[in-house]
Amino acid sequence: MTKLTQTQTTILSRAAARPGALALPLPERLAGAAANMAVARMIELGWLEEVDADIRCREPLWRETGDGHGTTLIATEAGLAAIGIEPVVLKAVAGLRGAKSAQEREPTSTSIADAPKPAAIRTGTKQAQIIALLQRPEGAAIAEIAAETGWQAHSVRGAISGALKKKLGLPITSEKVEGRGTVYKLDDA
Repeated sequence: MTKLTQTQTTILSRAAARPGALALPLPERLAGAAANMAVARMIELGWLEEVDADIRCREPLWRETGDGHGTTLIATEAGLAAIGIEPVVLKAVAGLRGAKSAQEREPTSTSIADAPKPAAIRTGTKQAQIIALLQRPEGAAIAEIAAETGWQAHSVRGAISGALKKKLGLPITSEKVEGRGTVYKLDDA
């Protein structure tokens, strides 16, 4: 396994905290040829991927491809795993990049830098455990999540409502199931 440099760690950590795992903008001290070399190496290692930029969402451009189009950089599953973020969590958070509706993609007066940034989720945390439980086809009831995490029921409800729905913006639904109570599921958007 390749050891990460401080620059690579910084780029991936910042990408983990941005919606859609966007790796841009790069750190201010990294510019020109040094930026090109760092990004090329990270693409070669499979930690970054160059994708079409959504100009309507004002995604930052890495390079222009002509005809008013450009590309941006996103951290891959392997890149975020290199800094300790679980693939299950990455799929839930990064999947939101493609799940935006056309209405949400309309340009706004606020810049991407002003948008709320989801927190990076480390491997083995209780939040990561909850996300994994919610991604099961049968979902998870409050009692099941409480048993898994050791939390009380009100703490579980607060985490689902506050951390997962509001802060991370995950599409979580709930329904009453006879014999289980309220069951929560993370919708695959």
